[in-house]
Amino acid sequence: MLALLIPGLLFTPLAWAVMSVLVDFRRGYWLCWAGILLQALVSAGLWLTVAREGGLYYALGGWPAPLGIELRVDGMAVTFVLLTALVASAAALHAGVYLDAAKGYQRYFWPLFWFLWAGLNGVWLAGDLFNLYVGLELITLAAVGLVALGGEAGALRAALRYLFAALLGSLGYLLAVALLYGDYGSLSLAGLTALAAERPPPPLVILLAAAGLALKTALFPLHFWLPPAHGIARSPVSALLSALVVKASFYIFARLWWGLGEGAYGWWLAQALGALGAGGVLVGGWLALRQARLKMVVAYSSVAQIGYLFLLFPLSQGGEAAELARQGVMLHLLSHALAKAAMFLAAGNLILAVGSHRVDALAGVSRFLPFSLFSFGLAAVSLMGLPPSGGFVAKWLLLQASIQSGQWWWILLLVAGGLLSALYLFRIFRASFLEKGGEDTFYHPSRGLEVIPMVLALMAIGLGFAAEWPLAVLALPFSGEGGS
Repeated sequence: MLALLIPGLLFTPLAWAVMSVLVDFRRGYWLCWAGILLQALVSAGLWLTVAREGGLYYALGGWPAPLGIELRVDGMAVTFVLLTALVASAAALHAGVYLDAAKGYQRYFWPLFWFLWAGLNGVWLAGDLFNLYVGLELITLAAVGLVALGGEAGALRAALRYLFAALLGSLGYLLAVALLYGDYGSLSLAGLTALAAERPPPPLVILLAAAGLALKTALFPLHFWLPPAHGIARSPVSALLSALVVKASFYIFARLWWGLGEGAYGWWLAQALGALGAGGVLVGGWLALRQARLKMVVAYSSVAQIGYLFLLFPLSQGGEAAELARQGVMLHLLSHALAKAAMFLAAGNLILAVGSHRVDALAGVSRFLPFSLFSFGLAAVSLMGLPPSGGFVAKWLLLQASIQSGQWWWILLLVAGGLLSALYLFRIFRASFLEKGGEDTFYHPSRGLEVIPMVLALMAIGLGFAAEWPLAVLALPFSGEGGS
């Protein structure tokens, strides 16, 4: 079964990307949705298989490493594969209605969308550092193209800034990979973990990889490229970027940390990364509070939420606290992806309804467009970390990790970050509940556009009730070397 499922996750999106170039979306409408359904079913099937049988290494085409490409199919990888399928399917369904079919740029959305999906699955499943780099670059090029979609001057500026930042980050990571290969003679994650346990890598390698991946993840103060890109992109694109794209570089960061960085250089670098994450939470929240445009509020919120992810490193210093920190950060990543995708899609609906990007233009929306506002509000519940959402459970686990590790200062950050989130999100609700005349002058998006973010927001809330299921799968190890 796995022999059919695993290659399909990589090659099906690539095949559909090529078909999207050759066949116009309006003519190949059902072909595109068939590909999305197939990819979602394969992702769910692989997740259920690994949940039942455990993870393994899969040799693509039957060629084992180092001659062949070895895929790392563990609980963490397949959970991210399933998350990608959920968010990408929702974004595609929304884009199919949201994007103006009369404009020529829509046809470029679909091949870029499929290339992005292929790159994401390539990163989640890659078992060696070079294929992680290949997947990361495919994601970057597709994401930059999606930001520039439409060709407006502002979008092109944001896309170029994103491109230059991403290429600089990739250069740092690639230099680290070259140095690791020269030092150890291997690029396999499993092989490097065993070698690094005997002889830790040089500090320069860790610093290059950390700097490059932190730039691509938009860790404060390297976040300058993220708000313009996420704020100006089309709403389905913003959902993909915030929910999935920035998570790919963090995923590589975490894999490398667990394999290489927790040894001789763990403590000081971990505290530095935690401090930068704290800066992101506080500065990102403050800047979100000051934005006049709705999507820029949500974009700066992403900077703040990314900061929480980097608490993984100072709190993962051994013992039970390390496991709590790992669970909390992974659950935060999942809940944030669902909630932020829902929030960007709901924001797109609200902007479409009021005909303006400004927060103060939302006056009267609560009366005449309650459904889209309610979707935005449910997503906000998870981002603020209120019970019973997945965001609340994630922050509760991080709080417990802070207490058990004796690092009480991170508790203050969790509280301060939650209060800032409440301030900038309630500012949006305050504007929407102001009355503006007695007539309904708003454009009403189709019910399909409103349902999609609602489903994602409900999933973010529901994650709080069923957190033990994804956490149990995330912790699944490999059942052995080699696949079949």
